[in-house]
Amino acid sequence: MKNKYDLIVIGSGAAGLMAAIISARMGRKVLLLEKLSKIASKLKATGGGRCNLTNTLSNEDFMSRFGRDGRFMQDALNEFNHKTLIDFFTQIGVETHAPDGYRIFPTSHSSATIISALEEELHKVDVTLLCSQKVNQLLYHENQISGVQTQNQTFHAPHVIVATGGLGYPVLGAEGDGYTLASKLGHKVTELHPAMMPLKVKEDWVKNCRADTISKVELRVNLSKHKKLRATGDLIFTNNGIRGPVVLDFAREVTPLLEKYKEVPLLLNLTKGMNEEQIIQHIKEQFSKNPFAKTVEIVTTLLPLALAQEICLLAEINPDELYSKISGTYKVKLIQLLAWTPLSVTGHDGFKMAMITRGGINLKEINPKSMQSKIINGLYFCGEVMNLDGPCGGYNLQWSFSSGFLAGQLKQ
Repeated sequence: MKNKYDLIVIGSGAAGLMAAIISARMGRKVLLLEKLSKIASKLKATGGGRCNLTNTLSNEDFMSRFGRDGRFMQDALNEFNHKTLIDFFTQIGVETHAPDGYRIFPTSHSSATIISALEEELHKVDVTLLCSQKVNQLLYHENQISGVQTQNQTFHAPHVIVATGGLGYPVLGAEGDGYTLASKLGHKVTELHPAMMPLKVKEDWVKNCRADTISKVELRVNLSKHKKLRATGDLIFTNNGIRGPVVLDFAREVTPLLEKYKEVPLLLNLTKGMNEEQIIQHIKEQFSKNPFAKTVEIVTTLLPLALAQEICLLAEINPDELYSKISGTYKVKLIQLLAWTPLSVTGHDGFKMAMITRGGINLKEINPKSMQSKIINGLYFCGEVMNLDGPCGGYNLQWSFSSGFLAGQLKQ
């Protein structure tokens, strides 16, 4: 039969590339289909082009960062964790390191190094790669996958792996193709939300604080039903909101709430975890050193100048007024604001700015020991197309590689 293969992989991101390579290494005839003109477009943009491949956490700690569904990864990680991934790249000529002891990068700090090595390995193991091929339909007969149909050709195979990614970064080809393909065959797709992205806020004072990165900021959702939602990390104020690693991580919790509440109140601890009592003690010490200090001078021992000025103004205090002249009521308000500064998230830029997607194909319909569909025999999934996403720091890329490695073995 013309165009017949042992396996067809749809999508040439991290998951699809790994699945195709591993399956071809096992002696299978593999076809890799990519709808864009080049492979790995999103992988090229990963980590700002530096390509944070993974991190050094143990499997248990790694899974815990994905929340309650993290255990789904156990079998994939047992077969292919960060150590195995490093070995894999070493074997294909890519050296890696962890300059901060946690995040692992190629030593070149360039995603081009990763893509070039993977592409070379594709050729070495004789994977057939066809670009500019968008899959419109999965073919099956009596609950058995039989191939795929693109815009102008039909390809046959008893095994198909869907590795099409999510909806983030549509300029890099993300259109949610995999969700449509899977749902047509009876798979459920959960609600889809943009994640790992900047957030917009209602308050306009943030635009005056754009010059500095604030470290160790704690974010909390200030809604009675969601008070357990919190995160800590570096934060940057923008012209109309907030960004930075902690915001990118926390966005995955906030965007679903925005659809429900339209506005999500946050509380920010900008003083590296200090509580009101510790802030009071700190201010007393600073005041004792300089009894004639302006209020803003006291606050700048905790915060950058621009932010210190805005916090004073929020407390209805003239930043240049002597701290000794401020009444007790306003001092209390200032301390409360230093402990927890309120912000109201009102929006975001949607999937066009989202690095990943929260949501995807229901995990209950996928066998975690093989990544095979529980509905259609011979159909497998890997990577972001599934309902599993993690924070910044190499989590999502490691999961893509691990799930691709497992799926590519075509276990039953």
